[in-house]
Amino acid sequence: MTSLTQEKFVFIMIKTTRYDADGYPIIWMRSFIPSNSLTVLNGLAIDCRERQVLGPHTDIQFETYDESNIRIRPDKIIASIKQSGARALIGLVGVQSNQFDRAVDIGRQFADAGLAVIIGGFHVSGCLAMLPELPDEIKDAQKAGISMFAGEAETGRLDEVFRDAYDGCLKPLYNHMNDLPDLAGQPTPILWRQALERNIDMTTSFDLGRGCPYQCSFCTIINVQGRKSRFRSPDDVEAIIRENAHQGVGLFFITDDNFARNKCWEALLDRLIWLREEEGFKFSLIIQVDTLCHKTPGFIKKCARAGTKRVFIGLENINPDNLASANKRQNRITEYREMLLEWRKNSVITYAGYIIGFPNDTRQSIRRDIEIIKNELPLEFLSFFFLTPLPGSQDHKQMLDDGVYMDQDLNKYNLYNRVTHHARMSDEEWDEAYREAWQEFYSLDHVETQFRRAFAHSERRAKQILEYLLQFKVVNDIEKVHPLEGGVIRLQYRADRRPGFARESALVFYPRQIFWLTVKIYKFARLFWQVRKIYRKVERDPDRKTYSDTALSAPNADEFVSMEIYTQTSGAAGAVEKKLRDDARREKFIRS
Repeated sequence: MTSLTQEKFVFIMIKTTRYDADGYPIIWMRSFIPSNSLTVLNGLAIDCRERQVLGPHTDIQFETYDESNIRIRPDKIIASIKQSGARALIGLVGVQSNQFDRAVDIGRQFADAGLAVIIGGFHVSGCLAMLPELPDEIKDAQKAGISMFAGEAETGRLDEVFRDAYDGCLKPLYNHMNDLPDLAGQPTPILWRQALERNIDMTTSFDLGRGCPYQCSFCTIINVQGRKSRFRSPDDVEAIIRENAHQGVGLFFITDDNFARNKCWEALLDRLIWLREEEGFKFSLIIQVDTLCHKTPGFIKKCARAGTKRVFIGLENINPDNLASANKRQNRITEYREMLLEWRKNSVITYAGYIIGFPNDTRQSIRRDIEIIKNELPLEFLSFFFLTPLPGSQDHKQMLDDGVYMDQDLNKYNLYNRVTHHARMSDEEWDEAYREAWQEFYSLDHVETQFRRAFAHSERRAKQILEYLLQFKVVNDIEKVHPLEGGVIRLQYRADRRPGFARESALVFYPRQIFWLTVKIYKFARLFWQVRKIYRKVERDPDRKTYSDTALSAPNADEFVSMEIYTQTSGAAGAVEKKLRDDARREKFIRS
């Protein structure tokens, strides 16, 4: 059978973005964060083609689109499919709650053209995991002819969707939430270089484990991926590295919510170390861990040897009462400094998440806590989030059950917009506290402190801090977008606007684009000059190598009575008392 007589089946994978406040999709010429959903689904699609799941006479083809860095043109995709005569499946993949409305708006266009459309991701899976019935937005999408996929697509589940789409009989819902697959030996997650070139530094991603044992009430992962962790094997990670090395890709974001709790961490890191040190592969890693990772002997050192350059830490808060309110009891503020200093010692840049709006927060306490972090924790980057009841979390379910106000616009559920009310702050105070947190932590005074801490370690670290700092400040200060959904050079298209927003006149849209581009260039030049001036000032300081401050000081018992982080609240004092008791018991056990 020649290719001329083969039928074609096209799988179009689209990772959608969300709308900004003016109704335009947030799209960049180059984006910061790669889509792991696209990477995994593309690998599974390759496997389906190789296994000929639609029979030997059907040629399976596929395309991937990450809307964060490429404009999606449904009309052109539809025309191409119609012209080729292929049967097709449109997959809106990895759709989070804030991207769901955009995914449905795109999906409707394909469904109206008679094509099979399916949406998967955390919003659909989280709603099925936590709610007694499907919410209206999912039901409405199904009525529009869009199917839903909940759970994970490994172990042949994508085969079923392909066959149903090929036969023209997609089910309204594919629910695999009660059967989470093993990951070892699954098809290699991979995206081709052509797609990765639209990511900064051609960054790609993969996961080595899914699931989390903790019970944080604001988290969706434990309810979507389960509390029982599942892992890929060392052979799997080697295959991922080798496949990407063939196309010149060497920067990886390991998307595991908490790699430090991966039971296979040592075997996985040993294989990565072997690939770097014995096989000569050149690659770098960005990973995510918890605040107790340093308690696992050898973990941080091996992460560094395996190529870890940046680590994201779920710090969340420095008030133990706030952490307890969210069942985040595994975070112990008495361990923060030791953990951060250990990463610094091993030349890894630290980047933490911090939540604004816990029950005990006030505008004044948040301002105080940010100052404490600046002065007493050796942390390079801090990313702020509103406490948000994400669909799929226990917080969301509880607030829904209690009839508590939550904004109905899913587009705002991105952790960067306030979507509910706070018991101790007005809406305006909460918004202002969030804005002030960014301003204070990334103030020019603290920028100088960060450069001094970096130069005290190495000139290379200082250059890295300069690069990342500029990215953060440009996206947050100038583009008014959170760095985690940021990129380089924002793109807007007049025809692509959220339903309900009128298309703007070309005489208004394009002059405004030119005006704002000019303003942004000016602001960037001014910011670059300010930050670079501070950098050069520190670089020329002959004493830069000997700089030290409270945050860089070695952990000691005296700090528990001298540092504000341990004395600011009764909860902090209680955390110190618990640590001292635990240490005393440990010493007694060792002596006995």
